[in-house]
Amino acid sequence: MISYDRILSKRAQEIKPSGIRRFFDLAETMEGVISLGVGEPDFRTPWAIRSAAINTLERQTIVYGANSGLLQLRQEVARFMERRHGLSYDPAHELFITVGGSEAVDLTFRALLNPGDEVLITEPCFVCYAPLVSMASGVPVALPTHHEDEFRLTADTLKAALEAHPNAKLLVLSYPNNPTGAIMTEADYRPLAELIRKTDMMVLSDEIYSELTYGTKHCSIATLEGMHERTIVVNGFSKAFAMTGWRLGWMAGPEPVIQQALKIHQYGIMCAPMVSQRAAIEALTHCDEEVSRMAEEYDHRRRYMLKRFSEMGLTCFPPAGAFYLFPCISATGMDAETFCEALLHEEKVAVVPGTAFGESGKDHVRISYAYSLKHLTEAADRMERFIRRHVKENGAK
Repeated sequence: MISYDRILSKRAQEIKPSGIRRFFDLAETMEGVISLGVGEPDFRTPWAIRSAAINTLERQTIVYGANSGLLQLRQEVARFMERRHGLSYDPAHELFITVGGSEAVDLTFRALLNPGDEVLITEPCFVCYAPLVSMASGVPVALPTHHEDEFRLTADTLKAALEAHPNAKLLVLSYPNNPTGAIMTEADYRPLAELIRKTDMMVLSDEIYSELTYGTKHCSIATLEGMHERTIVVNGFSKAFAMTGWRLGWMAGPEPVIQQALKIHQYGIMCAPMVSQRAAIEALTHCDEEVSRMAEEYDHRRRYMLKRFSEMGLTCFPPAGAFYLFPCISATGMDAETFCEALLHEEKVAVVPGTAFGESGKDHVRISYAYSLKHLTEAADRMERFIRRHVKENGAK
């Protein structure tokens, strides 16, 4: 009999399954569950985008495209980044189209890392960074952020990390942040940029939620002096344009890095889906109002859930971006894993333990408000029953 333990990659076997998917999969086995676990817009993709895809299917032969993506789409991405965020990139050499933002993240690690290279990762963070660093033979190093700092990376934290890891190859920033909803402003980035400019370290800035901010305009660290040449910007269509299943993103940065990443993309993927690419042109050119409308609705839901958590007695950092809340659940006396399992079984509400996003999330849970207000209201009612019951059992006032 074949020994799969011997055959399978040791590195792949050592990677833990996603903590997000675990609770989502468990919820699917139960009836009557309300899930607030998956970060997926509940809006339909705007009709103009869907119509462009339908027209492509009806009128054009769907074939392989350029490895870097349709030139027209790359040009529109470049215009979008300039118009929205003041970032200037040559669409011929400094950006290309990927299969979602996740592929762009993976390509960045594989293009930059040699075995043993250290990568500083701001936590809490999306679940893919550390595993993908490991798969690229790198070494992930967590940089914890905290509620009292509004989950922003501080200069003191980065300075200490650079002193402990002076040869770190890359810093991963993901703002607006998943899971906390935190943002970074230009004032926040300035002292970080001053430290980074003294090193040979690159920055991966994952800006997939750049269009979903509330009250403060998104800022990219790549706009600061000396940072354009040091930063790879990752973005995409999934969140802002409600296009998760279309699997389309992009990466932009210095030509030497982009061209190496493009080579890997050529062999591993070849090209992003052509129907999605043609639809994305419509998204970038005619859907600003749709994006604004969705962002306004998310803001309404955000404020509603913050109010409900306050009424429940839960401490919750007011997020300024993305569509997540990251309340502290220590008042219940339970750790995050226990809380999520108990909430699921007792009240049939699925949320994600903060530890899925790094150890700095241990006293928190992530809740997505990318759901209808009716959906959120019922979930909040169930959570309130659960919270009041367990806070009382824990003896809290």
